[in-house]
Amino acid sequence: MTDLSGKTYLVAGGSSGIGLAVVRQLAERGATITVLSRSSSDALLELGVNHIAWDATTDEVPTDSLPTTLHGLVYAPGSINLKPFQALKLQDFQTDWEINVLGAIKLLQAALKPLRAAKGASVVLYSTVAVGTGMNYHASIAAAKGALEGLGRSLAAEWARSQIRVNLIAPSLTDTTLAENLLSTPEKQEAGAKRHPLGRVGTPDDMANATLWLLNQESSWVTGQVIGIDGGMSSLKPI
Repeated sequence: MTDLSGKTYLVAGGSSGIGLAVVRQLAERGATITVLSRSSSDALLELGVNHIAWDATTDEVPTDSLPTTLHGLVYAPGSINLKPFQALKLQDFQTDWEINVLGAIKLLQAALKPLRAAKGASVVLYSTVAVGTGMNYHASIAAAKGALEGLGRSLAAEWARSQIRVNLIAPSLTDTTLAENLLSTPEKQEAGAKRHPLGRVGTPDDMANATLWLLNQESSWVTGQVIGIDGGMSSLKPI
């Protein structure tokens, strides 16, 4: 297990789901962690992290409260709004854009100086398997996450001279509160598992494991990548 003592990380959306799994793994490795999310949780209190109340869609980033040096930044807020295209309202697209893209932009701009100060920082964003693999009813979220992929690759190029790496993870269906309606019955859970070549849906720790690798120096020559952590959904068609 990589020792991250003396390293400082910022996790947006770290009070539940994938974000919380990342916070737990960082804490296990001795990192100093600041979490930005709308509300705290008992889990965060137990982990002893610094929590700052922040809503990605409405709040400005509290720049003065951010650490002066950031070795890593994780942006985990997301949304799942699956409807036929004709049933989607313009507000649906706007909401997904605000959560997944504009929130990330606000935070990344605010955190650039602390990221530069680390002289070797890593940013991890989350896309979705639905960007690279067309899926019914995913028009709104795939449009937003596709924009996030473009943003991430552009920043990876622009920030490379500052030794800031930027990568994205593209999950498939993962067992989080955000996806609870998709996994709310044994029948839905079985159907979700069968859609993946490895025969199960993802877990928050599946995504956190990949995130921690991208955050630490073991991945120091990796930037500008979109990595599918999806049980084979995006690339395999088993016979």
